[in-house]
Amino acid sequence: IVSGVCGCCGALRPRYKRLVDNIFPEDPEDGLVKANMEKLTFYALSAPEKLDRIGAYLSERLSRDVARHRYGYVCIAMEALDQLLMACHCQSINLFVESFLTMVRKLLEADKPNLQILGTNSFVKFANIEEDTASYHRSYDFFVSRFSEMCHSSYEDPDIRTKIRMAGIRGLQGVVRKTVNDELQANIWDPQHMDKIVPSLLFNLQQEEGIERSPSPETEKESPVELTERCFRELLGRAAYDNIKNAVKPVLMHLDNHSLWESKTFSVRCFKIIMYSIQSQHSHLVIQQLLGHLDANSKNSARVRAGIVEVISEAAVIEASGSIGPTVLEVFNTLLKQLRLSVDYELTGSYDSFANLGSKVIKVHEERQLQEAVIKTIGSFANTLPTYQRSEVMLFIIGKIPVPGMYPSLGSVTAGFQSTNILTALPTSFLDPLLSFTLMEDAEIRLLVLDILISIIDRHDNRHKFSPVRIISDISVLKLKVDKCSRQDNLFMKKHSQRLYRHIYLACKEESSVQRHFESLYTLLGLICVELANEEVVVDLIRLALALQDLALTEEALPVYNRCAIHALSSAYLNLISQLTTVPTFCQHVHEVIESRKKLVPFLLPEDVLKLEKVEGEVLFVQAKIAEMLGGSGYNTERLATSYIPQITGLTLSLSFKYTETGCPVIFLPFLIQCVIMRHINVNVEELERERRRQVVERFQTAPFEEIAAHCGARVSPMLYCLSHVIDTCSISLSLSLSLLDRPPPSPSGSVGNGHGRTRSVPVYEMKFPDLCVY
Repeated sequence: IVSGVCGCCGALRPRYKRLVDNIFPEDPEDGLVKANMEKLTFYALSAPEKLDRIGAYLSERLSRDVARHRYGYVCIAMEALDQLLMACHCQSINLFVESFLTMVRKLLEADKPNLQILGTNSFVKFANIEEDTASYHRSYDFFVSRFSEMCHSSYEDPDIRTKIRMAGIRGLQGVVRKTVNDELQANIWDPQHMDKIVPSLLFNLQQEEGIERSPSPETEKESPVELTERCFRELLGRAAYDNIKNAVKPVLMHLDNHSLWESKTFSVRCFKIIMYSIQSQHSHLVIQQLLGHLDANSKNSARVRAGIVEVISEAAVIEASGSIGPTVLEVFNTLLKQLRLSVDYELTGSYDSFANLGSKVIKVHEERQLQEAVIKTIGSFANTLPTYQRSEVMLFIIGKIPVPGMYPSLGSVTAGFQSTNILTALPTSFLDPLLSFTLMEDAEIRLLVLDILISIIDRHDNRHKFSPVRIISDISVLKLKVDKCSRQDNLFMKKHSQRLYRHIYLACKEESSVQRHFESLYTLLGLICVELANEEVVVDLIRLALALQDLALTEEALPVYNRCAIHALSSAYLNLISQLTTVPTFCQHVHEVIESRKKLVPFLLPEDVLKLEKVEGEVLFVQAKIAEMLGGSGYNTERLATSYIPQITGLTLSLSFKYTETGCPVIFLPFLIQCVIMRHINVNVEELERERRRQVVERFQTAPFEEIAAHCGARVSPMLYCLSHVIDTCSISLSLSLSLLDRPPPSPSGSVGNGHGRTRSVPVYEMKFPDLCVY
């Protein structure tokens, strides 16, 4: 009776339930009944309004089978759900999807790894389906959390652990695919989701050596690390401008929390993946975040900071297009700030008192390594910039000087510098402050500035061919690359040549110069001759070389070595330039003088700079002879007939005249002198000035009077030279102005002489001067 009643009730059940029941065989090992599954699918397509009920009933049966551990029927139910999802795309699919996700959730919550993997596989299939209708209420928060948890699985069996982790990775990939482009879904880029997804991926990316690969065909195709990297790249590739920050911040936090900056390898790998995966126009956002993170870790250990800097350096190399966003100078400002802080830490031996890190011990060698890394990174960034921006960057760095540790960063910017237009590479705004550093007392700074000038001017890789300084009988062995000067080169030399010559001349007078300085000066002169010289420039360079010879003869206050080195520099350069001009008589004269020096005074040649005795006669180059020889070859030697004197090209000596009622010109000399002084004050030399004052005070307190007197008489600063030049010019101008007047100077009483006798002589203390000429 009971069975009959049940059979009668079974016949009255809804058709969709009967169709669902028929797909399950008596023996679950037989699998899904395909014929009945086709009937169910046809029914769902014919009556889409029943689809949500089919899903609910399948969900009910699956929950019951899971509770009874009938896992065979669970697999059949999930297979049926997958087929229905693939076949049905009607408007009622949303309600069916809710039932489907409920069943997937049920499987993911199970303790059995096989059920978790089964649920993940079904979710991945679902994620690849493009739905025709939008969903306003669906949530994937649970799946993000659960898949992230599976990525960190610690299951005892390594084979099963690997499968679970890979399932979690694929699940996260499915969530991203399903939600990233759906504006109606919860934003997957929100920090609450990214803080789970990104660390889970990084955790598996980090397990390359720790996870054993399963021999199953599934994992033989792709390892967990490979799958993770592919998923990570896909995630980053989908990130829009507004989402970059939320995607990168968890990476920074993960590297912080697990102390992965110090090893550098993994952190560099992570950001290489990031830089290659995101859209190129967003690369500068990543670099900005790295710079901000570097600032946030300013009080951290040097190894951590060095690790971050190393990552920035690698990111700069990848950002090869040269566009690192609108904040180029901000990048260099941050790096220079870190360089300065590192030098401060090295000098003081501790962090500042506000950081509460007094217990930390600063290791000098680690700070040095950090400084090298920062300098390398500055160079890496600069190499990605166009020429005009590199000049701006070098000017920006010069603005930071004097700050300890800044100088090497300039050299890193010019490393590998290549420019076809010298006007763009050395604009006036950059050349002026650069040349001013060639006259600083610090010998290392002067050497660095010379190296920068050499790097910029050398456009054909000739610099190494001038080293070491030597007399070469045939310069063809150097294989110099010489091109005809361009119009831009001629304009540059016309505008800046006198400034260059002057600073080279004055740099030779520096007492603290050593062999490396003279070698750099020779290389710089050689490159000017090879890269930028026309006939007029050649004549000026010869004048400069002869002026250096006179300098060595007349400046007895210079150390003996310096005077010998200047003679050697002049001889080596005239030997070079004579062969470049190919004037036979000029070459012959230079050859004769060099041969005489080899016999009589070999210490005046580069190969044997030792001591200095009385130098005269045939061992000196004769300006008149050289002028005659070059004139016979078509050179304009009018300028060569005049000895070279350094010119103050950085000043505009325009004297303003104002005539009084009596016609006497009034020269605004005090105002002009004030302008000259202000022009040559460098606001960035405060620290060096304090150090110089301390040394002066110490010298005057301890040195004997004779030494102090000799030092004060021997060294004339460029400032005094400028002032004397201005005063001389003013005196000449005043004399010329007075000579042009047809009337005698006025008397103190205001009367003017009538020409029939001399005017009364007026004492100086009775003269009336305009207010602007009196202090």
